[in-house]
Amino acid sequence: MKRILALDGGGIRGVFSLEILLRMQTLLRASSGAPDMVLADHFDLFAGTSTGAIIATCLCWGMTVEAILDLYVRFGKIMFTPVPWYRPFKKVLVSRYEARPLSEFLQRLFSEDDDGRIPALLDSKRLRKSLLVVVRNHSTGSAWPLTNNPQALYNNCALPDCNLRIPLWKVVRASTAAPVYFDPEEITLDQRSYVFVDGGITPYNNPALIAGLTAVLPCYNMNWEPGPDKIRMISVGTIGFSSGLPEKVRRLWLGYNAAKIPAALMHGVAWQQDFLCRCLGQCIYAENLDSEVGDLVGMPLPGKNWFSYVRYNKSYGTETLRQLLLKHRNLSRLDAIQAIPALQELGRTYADEHVKLEHLV
Repeated sequence: MKRILALDGGGIRGVFSLEILLRMQTLLRASSGAPDMVLADHFDLFAGTSTGAIIATCLCWGMTVEAILDLYVRFGKIMFTPVPWYRPFKKVLVSRYEARPLSEFLQRLFSEDDDGRIPALLDSKRLRKSLLVVVRNHSTGSAWPLTNNPQALYNNCALPDCNLRIPLWKVVRASTAAPVYFDPEEITLDQRSYVFVDGGITPYNNPALIAGLTAVLPCYNMNWEPGPDKIRMISVGTIGFSSGLPEKVRRLWLGYNAAKIPAALMHGVAWQQDFLCRCLGQCIYAENLDSEVGDLVGMPLPGKNWFSYVRYNKSYGTETLRQLLLKHRNLSRLDAIQAIPALQELGRTYADEHVKLEHLV
């Protein structure tokens, strides 16, 4: 069986995902009798968007979950280094945080010599399995799911703009370039420069669907045989927060909506992506989508299932979210560094209750 691990975007809330991944790693080590096993030994394709791109690339690099979690805890504050007070126009009009600390962190992490002098490219042999990172090409207005698959159309080394020549750290940085939070990332291909921003503003902040399509559709040239007994998809979220607006109509003025609508659209798209994965795949485990659809676990659906599907995530409705935020202020924010301990606790509790070995194998 081929196995895919797909990791959502969500900023520092990736810590929640990492606690789930830690539980997965623990169960697989116990089951295999290999105490040094890493998730790159178990999964065949890692897919990630934004913070999920960082985690997916680290896992594909062969890192343990403990090591990645330690990076988030130790360097989270550095990765969110505020733009200094003496650059007020940039802070207000461009981005809240400096891109340089995050870029330097990724350059050191994804280098062939471990100190950033020789940058690893997208085709680096240090990537132990297939990798998919979602970015948005702002210059063309399109989503780019970049992979290290040598058979992919734009990974042909004979092309002057072959994607495999892009430094790996730039691919990951581009996927994390959340508008308002970080500057865009510029990448040059065959003497033409493109501006890239966070993959989270594509339909693939949850990259599970595009990962499944990449695996089975002939146009992507991975050509995995579809079937619930052939492919297992594990999709891990970063906590779902309600986009409900329990406000009176008179409060829904232009400025209020301008701030709330992007999050509402992203929430709706993420829900739809999960729904489609449960319809195209055979859903083994997931929480309820809503009170009408339910969770679709074990439900026979028309057509052939392309993969078996597991979705790990915790969603909070409007009222439960309000109660949670009273206890952990700003928990829902991408840059909630002070909430790391709370995110770890929530992730650990969720993982202990929901992650089972039978979902993984």
